[in-house]
Amino acid sequence: MIRSTLLAIAFAAIGTSTAAQAPQTQTDDYTRYELQEPGSAAFRIIYDVTATTPGARFFYNGIRAGAEEEVHRVTDLHTGTPLEWEVVDGAHARENGHPRASLDARFIKVTLARPVPEGGQGRVRIDKTYWDEESYFDDADEEGVIVFDRSLGIRRNAVVLPLGYELVGANYPVQVETEDDSRIRVSFMNPGPGGIPLRVRARPLSTPASVVPSSSSGGGDVPTSGGGSPTRARVDYVVSERAFQDRDITYFLQQPETNSFRLFHDYTETRVGVDRYVNIVRTGSSASDPEAYNLDTGERLDVEQLRGAEIAAKGIDVGGAAGPETEVVVIWFDPVAESASVRLRIWETYTDPGRYVANGSEFVWDRNFGRPRNTVVLPDGWSLTANSIPGVIDEDGEGRIRIRYVNPRPDGIQVFVKGRRR
Repeated sequence: MIRSTLLAIAFAAIGTSTAAQAPQTQTDDYTRYELQEPGSAAFRIIYDVTATTPGARFFYNGIRAGAEEEVHRVTDLHTGTPLEWEVVDGAHARENGHPRASLDARFIKVTLARPVPEGGQGRVRIDKTYWDEESYFDDADEEGVIVFDRSLGIRRNAVVLPLGYELVGANYPVQVETEDDSRIRVSFMNPGPGGIPLRVRARPLSTPASVVPSSSSGGGDVPTSGGGSPTRARVDYVVSERAFQDRDITYFLQQPETNSFRLFHDYTETRVGVDRYVNIVRTGSSASDPEAYNLDTGERLDVEQLRGAEIAAKGIDVGGAAGPETEVVVIWFDPVAESASVRLRIWETYTDPGRYVANGSEFVWDRNFGRPRNTVVLPDGWSLTANSIPGVIDEDGEGRIRIRYVNPRPDGIQVFVKGRRR
């Protein structure tokens, strides 16, 4: 009963109505804006989105008012194959799977590769170009400066400057990195409920851009002054785009005296030929009752729990010698094909008496999170009394307190939570 309830929450099944009647739902949105030639008002958009309405055959991507658009291609991210699409009006969308569509809007209607499976997803990439003079224009007050000024409601975004331009302004905290072709990319994660009124400014470099290697070819670490850590500059460090990372995890805390929590974590495998996912159980914890699913198809996958010598016997790489207490959970799936990927959901129950404990009339949860998106659901019947890392707080469908953490930094956060029985 508990497991079926958790599955229902995790997959966000909506009532018992048909997909044609259910509102369109989606998750894991990511948008990349590539600014085209200055003065053109054009920017290419690569939009990754996951349809989650069970049984849905179509996905509708709204076209922002005031923009002209050209759709280049739409792709099923699971197989890498092209999908059929057409531009439709709001009335058509309402009648064919998007009952809340605005009648004044236009939509890119995508025919999914397969109906969204119960407990699964449909992952789509839309490649298009917009022309919008209100969003991308020359700065009237400073010659040569270009401006990208746009409200972005998607939670994960990147903006890529034209080749030969340097970043001179961003009004929201961003990561910055140079791409392989020497264009500058800024990216960010939005933890809040509203859109970000992003304004990015750039100007031409005085010298032509040249290809910058992604890591140093020599010279070693450069000493740094001060008391910071590391004590030597990481000259080979590569900035990973945090906004693009799509690993996320949800913890369902059980009653504190059990020291246990049920969790699921989602992961996309893109490496060609890979046929397994290996989860190394954290020291001090033990795992039980694992399950795994291919979210693209809804298929349940084979799972093995291995310990000590069993790990080497199965040829599992854990990054070194496996000790007698080393424990892994291995999920097996069909090898990833060229241009394809697979989205996995892994369920496990962890027992961790060191980091989740009862303490008098309260519980204490003290755990490091390395993923960019993490959610903690408090035990049934408990209220929140302390939370160290800022998070968005609400109630789930069963009245349990839920905390969502978005960490845009490349390092982990040490989350400390306390609760008291109601």
